[in-house]
Amino acid sequence: MAASEGGGLGEDARLDRETAQWLRWDKNFLTLEAVKRLIAEGNKEELGKCFGARMEFGTAGLRAAMGPGISRMNDLTIIQTTQGFCRYLEKQFSDLKQKGIVISFDARAHPSSGGSSRRFARLAATTFISQGIPVYLFSDITPTPFVPFTVLRLKLCAGIMITASHNPKQDNGYKVYWDNGAQIISPHDKGISQAIEENLEPWPQAWDDSLIDSSPLLHNPSASINNDYFEDLKKYCFHRSVNRETKVKFVHTSVHGVGHNFVQSAFKAFDLVPPEAVPEQKDPDPEFPTVKYPNPEEGKGVLTLSFALADKTKARIVLANDPDADRLAVAEKQDSGEWRVFSGNELGALLGWWLFTSWKEKNQDRGALKDTYMLSSTVSSKILRAIALKEGFHFEETLTGFKWMGNRAKQLMDQGKTVLFAFEEAIGYMCCPFVLDKDGVSAAVISAELASFLATKNLSLSQQLKAIYVEYGYHITKASYFICHDQDTIKKLFENLRNYDGKNNYPKACGKFEISAIRDLTTGYDDSQPDKKAVLPTSKSSQMITFTFANGGVATMRTSGTEPKIKYYAELCAPPGNSDPEQLKKELNELVSAIEEHFFQPQKFNLQPKAD
Repeated sequence: MAASEGGGLGEDARLDRETAQWLRWDKNFLTLEAVKRLIAEGNKEELGKCFGARMEFGTAGLRAAMGPGISRMNDLTIIQTTQGFCRYLEKQFSDLKQKGIVISFDARAHPSSGGSSRRFARLAATTFISQGIPVYLFSDITPTPFVPFTVLRLKLCAGIMITASHNPKQDNGYKVYWDNGAQIISPHDKGISQAIEENLEPWPQAWDDSLIDSSPLLHNPSASINNDYFEDLKKYCFHRSVNRETKVKFVHTSVHGVGHNFVQSAFKAFDLVPPEAVPEQKDPDPEFPTVKYPNPEEGKGVLTLSFALADKTKARIVLANDPDADRLAVAEKQDSGEWRVFSGNELGALLGWWLFTSWKEKNQDRGALKDTYMLSSTVSSKILRAIALKEGFHFEETLTGFKWMGNRAKQLMDQGKTVLFAFEEAIGYMCCPFVLDKDGVSAAVISAELASFLATKNLSLSQQLKAIYVEYGYHITKASYFICHDQDTIKKLFENLRNYDGKNNYPKACGKFEISAIRDLTTGYDDSQPDKKAVLPTSKSSQMITFTFANGGVATMRTSGTEPKIKYYAELCAPPGNSDPEQLKKELNELVSAIEEHFFQPQKFNLQPKAD
């Protein structure tokens, strides 16, 4: 229900219609009073923000600020979304009433609007149960990966996770999994979106969440799933005796999110001494009081308290989960006393190498390699490709986002293949394919076992990373972004690249760097393919062009689905053997500067650089 084009009267009439409907339907006292107050004050600007356009349901579900109105996450929009999702599932699954769905939630809350992840999860459960559909509702907070795990373990039709991951504290989200245990991909998002529009009026029992407590359709999977998850995780413990003896100490932070208890349990499952938890950040707190952004991808700022605790307890390694525990950052104290925070690509290299090495020890048969796979997204480092080429297993890249890797991993596993690992540079890792999504709990304990094993060889994570680069070739990466709030400008910038020297001609060089191949996933063009057609799926609604350079460099420019950013990812891949990493870094920096100057043209397009 996007705002009608043209201003003035049409928009005023639409706002009046939307707010009148809201006053009829909303039974949450706080959001109802807030809307009444805005109407009484004649506060058109704020009403416009709350009712500007209905939140768009995409493949990542919903994500928006909590508060009143159709543009926000609140009781009524949760009810409307779930009614649409319920009707869509009824059409797709004839056995929905036998199988049911799973719902879980993180610890987010927004007292001023009465919204919280727990309340939203209960309202969603009420919607399904009122239609005679079984719901497996966790009784307490869980990591996001527990939802896809439960879908597969209990053979359910779908899963819902109420979380906004590492977004700012005022946000919440509604993330959806299909019966294959992976996040939904198109066209399900369109179908659900349409069904939401057709089911906006709350059903008779929509607000009565006390109904569910006595319903035989409500199940609490917490104890059994907790047990099953850690039992399955034990299969990925390769060196129990090392773990029992290790002197390596770890510090863990859950950044005020859900991760603490689950990471403690994971360490116990591996016979590791549980990590020291950062006391100020270990308990869930929707205010995230100690960090500006609750996102460990932001690096050292989020990890300040972790470093202080590690220095105090003489721990060498810090493990940090984001608030819904599906991502993981790892930092290691260097001999210089400095802390090194590994990038997502560096940890991807370490975990990929480790999972392959551990698998190979258990599977001596070279023939099994031909059915063994690793995946990463197209903007992540190509290091797994280099390892795969040398070791003889398969590597595939997918579009950006775990929904693609999860769905592809399921396809491969259904064909009898082994998927060892998948990762994306945004610190997301799938180390155990019993969860077809990123999982920061399994990644944390597997990283700890890797560090403990390396310590028996007197190696640090940093030293092992260097050994990987020496054996398989250095892969140096650099990623950043420019901020641009104007969609037309973004379009012009990308159209300029497609018509660089005259109509329909892509650039042949970027400054002094010669271009050897171009793939445009907006238009479906790929000049490295015999028919010039891209192999990966294309999307006209987002911009994405990848340039391959004659010097072994690869750079992708793309728009973000959730933020006003034009992102770039650049990597220099050197062949194995004798390489000077400092020289490679210098060359990559020169390449990135050329891309910024010639392809982004920040002055011409008025782009804001990333704030350091």
